[in-house]
Amino acid sequence: MLSFTSVTLWSPACIPLNFSPPSAGSKMANLARSCLSLPRLGLSRRVCGSLPALHTSAPAQDQSPTHTGQVFDEDDYQNARFIGSPRQTNTRWAINLIQEVPPKAVQGRIAACDGGPGALGHPRVYINLDDEGNHGCIYCGLRYYKDSAH
Repeated sequence: MLSFTSVTLWSPACIPLNFSPPSAGSKMANLARSCLSLPRLGLSRRVCGSLPALHTSAPAQDQSPTHTGQVFDEDDYQNARFIGSPRQTNTRWAINLIQEVPPKAVQGRIAACDGGPGALGHPRVYINLDDEGNHGCIYCGLRYYKDSAH
């Protein structure tokens, strides 16, 4: 005859939960042991270590550099978050995208740039256009030039 040990656990709401583990040799007992090693047992926080692996092959690694120039080694621990899917590196960097926007012509000597409507923009800056050529905003990179048609 097998004897069960009753364990009292406390839920996050401070309600005692009585738990009787299954027989010692079963798969459920192994699963329960790995889950009970956590200090707090909650349904949303349960992490079971004895579950089978979900992937069948090595993950595809994208070795292209990020926008900051970072390149990760194959042995880097940060690659663990890309086991189920390949790393996706954005190849269209913002500094290149803003250069594709044509400069805006301004009739006066000063251009006011706020980056966009409302909370989508940045603090308003005033750009002096007295010198020839394009003048860029220090926040968003939009370029302005003085239209000398008047």
